[in-house]
Amino acid sequence: MTPVPQRLPGIDALKALACVLIVWHHLAFYGPMSDVVHGAAPALINWLYDYGRMVVQVFLVVGGFLAAAALEPQGLAARPRTGALLGRRYLRLAVPLMVAVMVTVAVSAAVRPWFAHPSVPDAPAFLQLLAHVFLVQDVLGHEALSAGIWYVAIDFQLFLISAGLFIWMPQAWRSAGVVVLAAASLLFFNRYPGLDMTGLYFFGSYALGIMAWWASRSQRPWRWLACMALLVAAALWVDFRGRLLLALGISVSLVWLQVGAVSWQWLQAPWLVKLAQMSYSVFLIHFAVCLLVNAVVSHLWPAHIVASSLGMFAAFALSLLAGWALYRGVESPNAFWRGLRLRAVSPRGSP
Repeated sequence: MTPVPQRLPGIDALKALACVLIVWHHLAFYGPMSDVVHGAAPALINWLYDYGRMVVQVFLVVGGFLAAAALEPQGLAARPRTGALLGRRYLRLAVPLMVAVMVTVAVSAAVRPWFAHPSVPDAPAFLQLLAHVFLVQDVLGHEALSAGIWYVAIDFQLFLISAGLFIWMPQAWRSAGVVVLAAASLLFFNRYPGLDMTGLYFFGSYALGIMAWWASRSQRPWRWLACMALLVAAALWVDFRGRLLLALGISVSLVWLQVGAVSWQWLQAPWLVKLAQMSYSVFLIHFAVCLLVNAVVSHLWPAHIVASSLGMFAAFALSLLAGWALYRGVESPNAFWRGLRLRAVSPRGSP
C-alpha cells in the first residue's frame, strides 16, 4: 500500500476554490444586495446565480476521493468498529453545523422584525430543529434553516454508503460494487430531481472521486480513467447534464495531480492550505453573515448600488472571518471544547 501523503496535491486548492465560489453563489442567489448590483453587472450576477451552484461537484468528487483515502486502508478490519467510525464522522459534521445553525437562528430572529425578505428563515419548530440534528430535515420535508445544510446531510449519507461498500464487501467485490452503484446513480437516480434529498442521487459524482483515488494509486491508471469516461459518456448519452462533465474533469485533474511528475508546490501555499482547512466552517456560517449584511445594507441604503457592491464584498470578507472563528473555536482538532471534553473523561488525578 502506497502511503498517503500528508497534503494531497490539488485537494487544498479545490476546496479553497469551492469555498469561495459557493459564498459568491449564495451572495448572488439571496438578495437584495445582488438584486441592486444586477442592474450594473447582470452578466456576472447571472453567471454566479446559474453556474456557481455547479461547484457542488467539487465537493462531491473531493469528498469521494478523501473517503476512499480514509476507508480503503481499513477495509474489512474496520467491521467491529463501524459504529464508532460513523459516529466520529457524524460528530465532525454535526457539531460545527449545530453551532452555525444556532447562529443563523439568532441572526434570523434579530433581523426578522425589520427585514421582510424571503431569504429570512421562519422561527424554527422543535421537530424542525430535531430533524436538523439528525440530518434528515429534507427527507422529512422540513425547511432548511440555512443555505447548504442539505449538502451536509448528503455528505453523511454518501460516507455511510461508502463505508458499507468498503467495510462490509470483500475486497474483490468492492470495485464492482462502487461501479455498479455509480452506474445506477448516473443512469437513473441522478435524472430525477425529486430524489435529490438522498445520497443515491449524488453517488455517481462521489464515486468518480473514489475511482480517481484508485487510479492515482494504480500501476495502470488509464483503466480507471477509461471506466470513469465510459460511465459519464453513457450518462450523458441518456440525459445530458453539464455538471457531470465538470465532475469528470475534476476527477481526471485529481489523478493527474497525484501521478504527474510536475511540482505543484504553489497549490500548497500556506494561505491556500488555511482557507482549505476552514472551508467547511466558512460553508456553514456564511449564510448567517450574508443574511445580516444584506439586512443592514438594504435597510440603511436601499437601491444604492455602491453600498450594495461594497456590502457584497464585506459579506464575503466577514464570512471568511466568521469561518475562521468557527474553525478555531469548534471544528479544529485543537478547539478548546475538545480539551474540556478530554479533561472531563480523564481519570481523577490524571493530567
